[in-house]
Amino acid sequence: MPIFNYTAVDSTGKQTTGSIDAANTAEATALVKQKGFFPTSVVQGTASSVSSSMGARDTGKKSFSFGTPKVKGKILMVFTRQLATLIDAGLPLLRSLKTLIKQEKNVALRNAMVNLSDSVESGNTFSEALAQHPGVFNKLYVNMVKAGELGGVLEIVLTRLAEFQEKSQRIRGKVISAMVYPIVVLVIAVGILTFLLLFIVPKFEAIFKDMLGDKDLPLLTQIVINISRSVQYLCWPPSVPQFPGSSLPIPYLPILIVLLVIAWKIFSSTPAGTMVLDRLKLRMPLFGDLISKTSIARFSRTLGTLVSSGVPILQALNITKETSGNFIISDAIAKIHDSVKEGESMVGPLEASGLFPPMVVSMIQVGEETGQLPDMLTKVADVYEEEVDVAVAGLTSLLEPIMIVFLAVVVGTIVVALFLPLISIITQLTGA
Repeated sequence: MPIFNYTAVDSTGKQTTGSIDAANTAEATALVKQKGFFPTSVVQGTASSVSSSMGARDTGKKSFSFGTPKVKGKILMVFTRQLATLIDAGLPLLRSLKTLIKQEKNVALRNAMVNLSDSVESGNTFSEALAQHPGVFNKLYVNMVKAGELGGVLEIVLTRLAEFQEKSQRIRGKVISAMVYPIVVLVIAVGILTFLLLFIVPKFEAIFKDMLGDKDLPLLTQIVINISRSVQYLCWPPSVPQFPGSSLPIPYLPILIVLLVIAWKIFSSTPAGTMVLDRLKLRMPLFGDLISKTSIARFSRTLGTLVSSGVPILQALNITKETSGNFIISDAIAKIHDSVKEGESMVGPLEASGLFPPMVVSMIQVGEETGQLPDMLTKVADVYEEEVDVAVAGLTSLLEPIMIVFLAVVVGTIVVALFLPLISIITQLTGA
């Protein structure tokens, strides 16, 4: 009997490989599914060629390959809304998928949709087909669809999912827009400052030396000149190794920036680094309150959408934890999960975390006591999404004058420092 090498993912998205005896590719795929895996590649070969046959090379054998490319949230949101509309209009799932494939322009999503269609046509459920693409459809997406299938309300769940994605994208866009302005102004300020220190200040320094000789310069002017010399040294050090075949010295500043970026990437990728940075985000001046409100809105919207779609509360909390986007919030949700698992209320861990305001805790408590938890979570999400809108508007209106004043002070200080010695020069010329 032929041996088939397979690559598959489990329910958590973890990839695994192996080999299996089967009469044909279809039987091999079915056997892999019986193991509890979702096959992403099934290739006929030999047991000794597992690793090589799992690669991207074409072996000439029939195979089923399902990639896990990334798709932007906005594109996925449109796909979900369109699919929900088609199914709600009465079209079967398979026909809806094939209709959307014809008009989809995004290559990654179209390829995933083709594989979804083939998988559903071969007898898999829609949620099983989605789980084969963890890079496109996250656990929240898969579990909501699974709950919709079990409850026979797939079109309703897809509509809720589309609304969830739309609101998430809107909140994300507002937060990004609030942060873009200060970053742009800061980049412009650094660019202007660097230009002045590298090219303008040295010319004035030469003028001062010619006109004033060894006379002492004003303190502010001397500070600016010293800073300019330091920046010049970092950019064009006079006595360091040079590039081979060139008279250009190896600059310190770009190398230092690259090293700092690498160190930042390494630090932020570690659990300890992630925890420190996420805690700092919540405590940042101005932005901390906005990030906190955004996290609460995301937590409430995600958990409320999952529970209202029929996902069990413990599973919903696990998914919410993984999609929280902040280690501190995720840790708090994990404690809530443990409390609910022990048969206790969500209120205790919510209060103990110190991350959720009393209003949120009270509404969730009322939701638990009345059996209306999904509705209460949705209301909390609505309230905090409105607060995010207000916070973004307030932050933008506050940052504009602050950044303008900051830029004016920086440039103005350098200009004043350069013109102070000119007063002495003009005085000397007038007296002469």
